[in-house]
Amino acid sequence: MTAAIRLLGKLSRDRKPIRVDGRSRGFAWTLLRPEAYTYASPKAALCQASVAERQLSSRLNGGEAVMSRALRSGRSKRSTRKTARAALFDPAVFLETTASGRVISTHSNKDVIFAQGDDADSVFYIRKGKVKVAIVSKQGKEAVIALLGPDEFVGEGCLIGQPKRLATASAMSECETMRVEKTEIQRVLDDEPAFSQMFVSHILARSARVEEDLVDQLFNSTEKRLARLLLLLANFGKEGRPQPILAKISQETLAEMIGATRSRVSHFMNKFRQLGFIDYNGHLEVHNSLLSVLLADQPRTVSAERNVS
Repeated sequence: MTAAIRLLGKLSRDRKPIRVDGRSRGFAWTLLRPEAYTYASPKAALCQASVAERQLSSRLNGGEAVMSRALRSGRSKRSTRKTARAALFDPAVFLETTASGRVISTHSNKDVIFAQGDDADSVFYIRKGKVKVAIVSKQGKEAVIALLGPDEFVGEGCLIGQPKRLATASAMSECETMRVEKTEIQRVLDDEPAFSQMFVSHILARSARVEEDLVDQLFNSTEKRLARLLLLLANFGKEGRPQPILAKISQETLAEMIGATRSRVSHFMNKFRQLGFIDYNGHLEVHNSLLSVLLADQPRTVSAERNVS
């Protein structure tokens, strides 16, 4: 009420319109014209000023409420669009279809997918077949560091700044791969959480595998290292029973992977076959019983097996 009295006094002195915030300027001009209070009695003028003050306050508060609702609505729509886009993206579909920056290729046995020393400008996704990753020293000695299968990536080093390939990836059977350019896979990793989660899971699984290989190399015997490698190649521990190893893997390759000589690998392969742990029927078939080699505290021999039976 005091504010209304002061307002009325100012109007009576200078008879000039009072300017308020721009959003309600026209409304205030209409309500607060000096002429509106010139011929009214003091009591009536006071009532008019009070009503005008309440109406102006209500109009301003209403405008703020409308703006607040508009801002909330805008944020909600943006969030809904972002969620819908994430829901529509499917990593499996992305890796099954060609587009700009993505090319699907087929490779025959022993074809080189990329060579050591090539520019590291892409990542390869293995759709079908087996891929061998090997490093060759300056002296020409080859070391096999990984055997990869379907749904695995190779060549991820380009994403951490490697300018050149540190290893050679070659097909061990009929293979099908998708080449994803570095810029394209970086874009998808930044924009699509579903793909990023899948790719990070792959990297973590690969890291754990490397650690297990190192522990195996440091502490296990040649026999156990070979048994573990054969079980891994047969996908032991994944869904379903161990699968036959269709790719023809030479004993030299097995020896390189476990850090042993070919003669030692040949000895233990013959032993595993005599014990019924593996079979040769055009391909190498690994049985669950081979797991007993890893679990045994003492090495098993063919003679000991016969004495037990």
